[in-house]
Amino acid sequence: MAQQSELKLNENGIPNFDDLPLRKGDPMLSAWGLYGDNDELGTLNRLTDERVAAAAREEIRTGARVSLNWALNAQSPGAFFNRRIFHHDVFAKPPRTVNDDIWTFNSQGSSQWDGVRHFGYQKEKLFYNGVAMSDIHPNGARSTVNGIQAWSQTGIIGRAILLDLPRWRTSQNLPPYQPFTTTPIPLADLLSCLRHQNHTTPQFGDILLIRSGFMAAHAAKTPAELATLQATFPHEFIGVEQSEEMLRWIWENFSAVAGDQPSFEAWPTQKEWHLHEVLLAGWGCPIGELFDLERLAEKCEELGRWSFFVTSEPCNVDGGVASPPNIMAIF
Repeated sequence: MAQQSELKLNENGIPNFDDLPLRKGDPMLSAWGLYGDNDELGTLNRLTDERVAAAAREEIRTGARVSLNWALNAQSPGAFFNRRIFHHDVFAKPPRTVNDDIWTFNSQGSSQWDGVRHFGYQKEKLFYNGVAMSDIHPNGARSTVNGIQAWSQTGIIGRAILLDLPRWRTSQNLPPYQPFTTTPIPLADLLSCLRHQNHTTPQFGDILLIRSGFMAAHAAKTPAELATLQATFPHEFIGVEQSEEMLRWIWENFSAVAGDQPSFEAWPTQKEWHLHEVLLAGWGCPIGELFDLERLAEKCEELGRWSFFVTSEPCNVDGGVASPPNIMAIF
């Protein structure tokens, strides 16, 4: 365990990025042991009671609310990454005037938080805090280690900021991104967008939301076009670039990251490693994907502010890999 008393922590209570990994021999840029060997919250430890309370005081001003959840059946009749689509049965229960229904779906088929048992370091074959596949699947049995249930107990709640990249590019007379191509979004674009948005400034512990334009592009595709894209492997999607500069920025500022595209990072990866490895397996940082940010972008533009309060409670499923976010922005 990397004892906190032995670590050099900065003013935000974390080690500097250049001190990662914390222990010799641990994988690339990992922070294993920072919060204890059995920690399952990862960067959500940054969302302290004090930070959440301050965010509520400062960001909730009008009470206006915007859902960021894409419909659970939005990808029907097909889905990317060959995931099972949402299936819904509604049935009556006579003689009473009563209905029940049954939902069956892949937890990553629509808006989702990737949990820390989803994606491990590929070379080392280890998940957050050194958890192995055999710990998740012990002798064919089931375990709850690194399960999504840990995040459901605290939620992913606090100040969030939106980077509305399509509007920023339009304002700069730049061509729109092509969301169905492997387009890495450089850190320079994110920082320029923040400056354009009334110099929106991240605060430590923020939840980062990035609108790439994927949802609008998806809505403009015909069913036949989507079916062709879903059947073409590897898929190609826009996402943030794989770079140490990007990881440094995330480490120094955020508790969770999310976007409107199927993969938060450019897909396929442009390096020999994935951001998913460092974010999920190295830091325990939630990755949100397929968030519907269209109405949120309109509200931010209307109000002239791109920070707000967010409340998200992942589903309480012992040993869950991922979860619908159940997320709401409050202004």
